[in-house]
Amino acid sequence: MNLRKLLYILAGGATLSALVIEPSLAQTTETAVEVTEAVATGVSAETAYIFNTFLFLVTGFLVMFMAAGFAMLEAGMVRTKNVSMQLVKNIALYSIASIMFWIVGYNLMYDGVDGGYIGSFLPKMIPAPDADPGDYSAASDFFFQLVFCATTASIVSGTLAERIKLWPFLIFTVVLTGFFYPITGSWQWGGGWLSELGFSDFAGSTIVHSVGGWAALSGAILLGARKGKFGADGRVHPIPGSSMPLVMLGAMILWLGWFGFNGGSQLALGSAADASAVSRIFVNTNMAAAAGVIAAMVVTQLIYKKVDVTMAVNGALAGLVSITAEPLAPSLFMALVIGGIGGIIVVIVVPLLDKLKIDDVVGAIPVHLVAGIWGTLAVPITNADAGFGTQIIGIVAIGAFTFVASAIVWTILKATVGIRVGEEEEASGLDLAEIGVEAYPEFGTGSQRL
Repeated sequence: MNLRKLLYILAGGATLSALVIEPSLAQTTETAVEVTEAVATGVSAETAYIFNTFLFLVTGFLVMFMAAGFAMLEAGMVRTKNVSMQLVKNIALYSIASIMFWIVGYNLMYDGVDGGYIGSFLPKMIPAPDADPGDYSAASDFFFQLVFCATTASIVSGTLAERIKLWPFLIFTVVLTGFFYPITGSWQWGGGWLSELGFSDFAGSTIVHSVGGWAALSGAILLGARKGKFGADGRVHPIPGSSMPLVMLGAMILWLGWFGFNGGSQLALGSAADASAVSRIFVNTNMAAAAGVIAAMVVTQLIYKKVDVTMAVNGALAGLVSITAEPLAPSLFMALVIGGIGGIIVVIVVPLLDKLKIDDVVGAIPVHLVAGIWGTLAVPITNADAGFGTQIIGIVAIGAFTFVASAIVWTILKATVGIRVGEEEEASGLDLAEIGVEAYPEFGTGSQRL
């Protein structure tokens, strides 16, 4: 694209045919002034519509690709006999979220909330291309919001790995993605009562990550720990994962996807100010993750005299979760501080869960729940429009609703169809017991790998 065409776009279709760029300094200066004035006026409504839609679609598929990140991370963190199960769960939960968010979730979250607690129980309708009003395509917005919903369910999958039945988990996913997540999301992003109160959560440290964490925590308590994880004498027996390369690949995919997660939450790319904001969000997001890695590595070295790769990975993810509640306002230094504290949280909370005998296979509760709470509490530090009291109200309200509602559903499933596989199935592996296809068949039969 030549400069003349670029200037035409930036001016929003204004007539620039009279602009002739000559090598003289005077004319170059005059041109720069004219371009600045053109940009300052903003682009045309149609051009803004295109750029806004483009932002939703591109950042949306980045967030969608996080499903692959979760799948790879979980596949590496479980034992070889349970890898296929995690892969099936992740592709299934994304598919369920896609359907449920269309059937009821989107409008429950956004349609007619008006300062209240809930939207409408109607499917989302996508208008025809020639009847699609607004500042962006309705379909692009629906897709972008949908992939956030799926992320919430992915958080639950990793925590409950290696001992939960497939279909009860998927039934819970139906309820979580179709109802629980949209209801709490409506309180803030749908213009509900928390939004009216002044609660602030830019991209979902609480609305997405803590919701997934609370649902996972309630499930982990009712489901119980994996057999052999905790000894009768109270000792913790580590259960190594199958592949650290897969864990690292999954983490880096998630890191990449997070640029879409946070950057897309600017919700606009129709002005120079929006483009600058998205860029700043990208940089702050990256810095928080980097700080989370270094902080987790340093603390594990100090405490355990070695660096644990899973702690480094979860340090990155905790840094990302921490900055998600407010990725725009912080300076680079504050982004480092916020992300670094997230990395420290992981190192502290993982052994704390072990002491409480809560078995979280991938560390999702420290990363998504606890770091999500920290990130939400940190918002007023850099955003003067937020207050600590309001942030605490939002955290408690969303947490209480999600934990209690999830516990009720888990309890019903446990009492009816059961949520945990038998001891024999757990010993042989869920790939054989639930899926029928081993991820690594050349390693021998599941019954030989106890």
